[in-house]
Amino acid sequence: MQARQAGVDIDSVVVGAGVVGLAVARALAMSGREVILVEAGEGIGVGISSRNSEVIHAGIYYPGGSLKAQLCVEGRQRLYAYCDERGVSYQRLGKLIVASDETQQVALQGLLEQGRRNGVDDLQWLDADQARALEPALSCVAALWSPSTGIVDSHGLMLALQGDAEAHGASLVLHTPLLAARRIEQGFELQMGGAEPMTLSCRELINCAGLFAPEVAGRIQGLPAQHVPVPRLCKGSYFSFSGRAPFRHLVYPAPESAGLGVHMTLDLGGQARFGPDVEWVDQIDYRVDPARADGFYAAIRRYWPGLPDNSLQPAYSGIRPKISGPGEPAADFRINGPAEHGVPGLVNLFGIESPGLTSCLALAERVVQQLA
Repeated sequence: MQARQAGVDIDSVVVGAGVVGLAVARALAMSGREVILVEAGEGIGVGISSRNSEVIHAGIYYPGGSLKAQLCVEGRQRLYAYCDERGVSYQRLGKLIVASDETQQVALQGLLEQGRRNGVDDLQWLDADQARALEPALSCVAALWSPSTGIVDSHGLMLALQGDAEAHGASLVLHTPLLAARRIEQGFELQMGGAEPMTLSCRELINCAGLFAPEVAGRIQGLPAQHVPVPRLCKGSYFSFSGRAPFRHLVYPAPESAGLGVHMTLDLGGQARFGPDVEWVDQIDYRVDPARADGFYAAIRRYWPGLPDNSLQPAYSGIRPKISGPGEPAADFRINGPAEHGVPGLVNLFGIESPGLTSCLALAERVVQQLA
């Protein structure tokens, strides 16, 4: 149990009540801290956390030694165990990553080696016949089979994390944006907005604001500007499929530069959806342009030629909180603590895109370690 430092209102303030912020608030509360989780929106998980594929990733795609690779593999194992413990719905469906031609087959071989280096020890190489034995409608020259990939009820997961945090004394405050923060001797003085503006002091400040994390970091006086990355918004749209799901497992094409390709996932009710695609944007706009379906039909038919005409409908979209732009190598997760920026008690989380959902429990543990 950690005693609160005299002269501050609260031990820890976490900004952003998405899945990562909820996991961080839970971890801090379970360590004995008094925690307030502040959210500018009207509820938990209203941003990135509710606008994704709800996939539990295995850890295949990410460069060896990166935080994404480490925390995805660790987080996936912890997430399955947590879902079992807390009764959160999930299905370990498995995933096929498919090569549609010989060029993609070479890329697929690289993915197999990358995944094994990352500690994904259950990957299997399938030839075309073996892949079609799993999914008869599939068209490919080869595939990787990842049996530890699954899907999860992301809202149920967030409710469980919130319940754990509150059971250990954490409080959630909605409609409360962080307007400004400044260093004081004991920690931070925060100016909070909303219907009832207030001033709050805390010993530790953790920025889990997702898409808005760079903006929130820019409001912290005393944080050097070079430690605040430029956000790059990368939109991904999803289309639902009107008929019976064509596959029983998740199906992904070989990945592309800014995303994992237009893949097919299933929800827990068995309904198929396709996406996300990649669209670099300048502002947040979640409307799905029906005209983007043309690109979806072309991409999907590379691995499922039987996709019927007029079977896709606009569903929803999300925006990846990237900190690298078009044509640049994908940036790693950034968990910037005092060792990086020199501000005691402050941790900023930047670029927490996929596999952030899978990694949430492992990310939270790293934050606690940064503050130790």
